Amino acid sequence: MIIDRLFDSVRQKGVVCLGLDTAPEYVPPHVVAESGGDIAGAVFAFNRAVIDATLDVTACYKIQIAYYEALGLRGLEAYAKTLRYIRERGGIAIADIKRGDIAETAAMYARAHFTGDFEADMVTLSPYMGMDSLEPYAAYFQGGEKGCFVLARTSNPGARDIQYLDTASGGKVYEAVCQRIAAFGGPFIGRCGYSCVGAVMGCTNTEEIGRIRKQTPSVFFLIPGFGAQGGRAADVALYLNGGNGGVVNSSRAILLNYRKYADGERRYAEYARAEAVSMNVRIAGAITDGV
Repeated sequence: MIIDRLFDSVRQKGVVCLGLDTAPEYVPPHVVAESGGDIAGAVFAFNRAVIDATLDVTACYKIQIAYYEALGLRGLEAYAKTLRYIRERGGIAIADIKRGDIAETAAMYARAHFTGDFEADMVTLSPYMGMDSLEPYAAYFQGGEKGCFVLARTSNPGARDIQYLDTASGGKVYEAVCQRIAAFGGPFIGRCGYSCVGAVMGCTNTEEIGRIRKQTPSVFFLIPGFGAQGGRAADVALYLNGGNGGVVNSSRAILLNYRKYADGERRYAEYARAEAVSMNVRIAGAITDGV
């Protein structure tokens, strides 16, 4: 199952989920020149070099589709090539699409992102139209080869506008969503004890995470908010279970690490690797300190 592959990848490579949210301005000028001035082609060349340099120290990759849609048809070609390259190299590709529709529309989204040109291993979904918005994806989960992460508690300040509203049962909206994610994912649990239906849980708020982790032991977390958004290694450690049960997303801190160094533009992939390794070490240290 894909969740077993992800669990094993975390165990072998660490918890880093490298976000390939590759804006054109992130790409060094020489890469653009070598691509004949083709920005979308340069984005893929940049991604490919970073993937090659980080594959053994990165549990998975998350590709935010908006960065590629903004470049038009050529950008979507770069998106498709990036997904394909990750999967051909044996990596795990999460398509960050945040779809949240129902019925036949959701079924078409599922087909679009689990088959064909845009095929990914996992996708991100929004449940705020109701849990029936997830049902069309379930056919792809039954075989165990595909999975998803459902938005539960996000890392942005505006998360409190809706996700922290009180429910009639005395909890918060995001807690109710987590419980429903766990129930929906019950039939799709792998040998690792986690379901291929996971949850997005931002690490910028830690006050209730211990309770959520205990209430939903089978839910694997995709954890945004580390680094640039304020999440710390010590915060992330609270979301994990024995160093597993989640992946921690980082994009800019890894992709732009090369800008700290005089020779960075020519060695951008090496410096991306160095930051991924450093992030794994810092988080592993925080887990050990918390034991």
